[in-house]
Amino acid sequence: MKTLFLASAAAAALFAAPAVAQDAIGSVGVSYANPSIDTDFGDAEADVWTVDGTVALPMNDWTVTLNGSVDYVEAFDESDTSGAAAAHFTRMFAPDVRAGAFAGVSNLGNEELWTAGVEAQKYLAQATLTGQIAYTNADDLLEGVDADIWTVGVDAAFYLTPQLRLNAGASYNNVDTDFGDGDAWTYGVGGEYEFANSPFSLTAGYTRADIESVDLDVDSWTIGLRYSFGGGIQARDRAGASLGSPAMTSILAGF
Repeated sequence: MKTLFLASAAAAALFAAPAVAQDAIGSVGVSYANPSIDTDFGDAEADVWTVDGTVALPMNDWTVTLNGSVDYVEAFDESDTSGAAAAHFTRMFAPDVRAGAFAGVSNLGNEELWTAGVEAQKYLAQATLTGQIAYTNADDLLEGVDADIWTVGVDAAFYLTPQLRLNAGASYNNVDTDFGDGDAWTYGVGGEYEFANSPFSLTAGYTRADIESVDLDVDSWTIGLRYSFGGGIQARDRAGASLGSPAMTSILAGF
């Protein structure tokens, strides 16, 4: 419930941001995913609807980027609502390099996962390169089991035109629990197409998560609709409004 409250508060801030800061830039979106879970004990599918938003607010030499999302999940004949929220503090250390730190909270079931890390972006004429290193603490990830998770993630976004972005990314996770260590990999591709002379865009993506220690694979396709304010999709990148938290959710991709 605390996580859902934080995500709702972040979402409220996102919608209010354009009214309180003329230089605010960001987006809000809605998406649907249909993850397929493959284990040694059988297969399963889920339906996930997500409302999310992000806004970048320039403050002197620094930029504050806020993210918030709320998920409604149907799986195993049950449904649940969860949320996530994060704050990023970055600045430009060169005309084409942004770097800083972030912190956030998400949840898995009834448990909260707190994350902190560092991140950087390199801006090229028709591309944006992003890297993150993060640490996540998960108390009672499973009943009576605590976990420490280290994540390294990278993403490359390419602009075929100012209105069409394609991206590919991957992350590695090391999970340390009371019963030993485990590794997980997540990788995926995506795209966003912005309609000409319009703030609306279509998004699509595919993500695969391999959790080696429990032989679990998750494949997920996502489609969505997004509304941008303050600038288009490449302007969002340059302003720091594309900073998400892949490190915070990478091993949970598809759930």
